Amino acid sequence: MLKEIINETTDAVVAAVEGADDIMSAVTGVVKHQIVNVFQGTGDVSKVGLESVTSVASGAVQGVSKVGASVVDGASEIMHGTVSGVSQVGGDVIEATRAAAHGVVQATSETGGDVAKVAVSTVDGAVKAAGEIGADTSKAAEAAVGGVLDAATDVGGDAVGKAREALLGSAKLPRDVIEAAVKGHSKK
Repeated sequence: MLKEIINETTDAVVAAVEGADDIMSAVTGVVKHQIVNVFQGTGDVSKVGLESVTSVASGAVQGVSKVGASVVDGASEIMHGTVSGVSQVGGDVIEATRAAAHGVVQATSETGGDVAKVAVSTVDGAVKAAGEIGADTSKAAEAAVGGVLDAATDVGGDAVGKAREALLGSAKLPRDVIEAAVKGHSKK
């Protein structure tokens, strides 16, 4: 089922982007729609649901990559669509943020993208989207950082170090929140 979600999301992103004037808005819309479809009527973002969120995010990255769009720009929009969609169905936005961030970074690695730049864009998108829906932006940042670093750990090599360095060095992220999240993750 999860592979089906990835493939369906990849195809939906490719189809939506073809001929779209605003590619990134199309990505946001597709991700939100996919998330709503996965959880329609349940509002329960359980473990299976969180794996579905990871799969939607992964499929969206693969779709963005397939059409030659910027995965760095797409990461922020994928997070926006995820947070909006989960909020719409009444799910746990913070847990879904962590799952989506994991999916974005994992798929970025699989498609040969820049994990460090995508890490920053992912967390930035999560913070902005959480703010738009009235969720706790600090908790969203912490969850996104956790998802990013978990995925970077899974990727291996120097991915964790590069992601950490990029997150801590980004001027657009709330430094105190990011430092606390990175330190908290390191203690795990």
